[in-house]
Amino acid sequence: MRTRKGSARRQSKRRLFQRAEGYVGGRRRLLRTMKENLVRAGRFAYRDRRVKRREFRRLWIIRINAASRMHGLRYSEFIAGLIKAQIELDRKQLSEMAINDPAGFETVVASVKQALGK
Repeated sequence: MRTRKGSARRQSKRRLFQRAEGYVGGRRRLLRTMKENLVRAGRFAYRDRRVKRREFRRLWIIRINAASRMHGLRYSEFIAGLIKAQIELDRKQLSEMAINDPAGFETVVASVKQALGK
């Protein structure tokens, strides 16, 4: 007896149609167009996951720079001082500290200045 692809094909199409939910017109209803759009969307999603990390790092650096300049240090001096003082806080933590805990950030800046000899 020969095997037929009926239920397997229906399941695979159903999975694709579910992934294309929210698309408009033929992008949702026509199988070939939908597949093309899903591939394209996947490429954008893959790329933008990396772009998101990049953008957040830029934002953290901008925030740290602004906060450290309020205490008389440039960003590059501040980071060099962190390394010298052996303080292992990442940029995300430092930017959150600069916003939500200015007193804590000030103590970090003080230890950085001490390490730099300023």
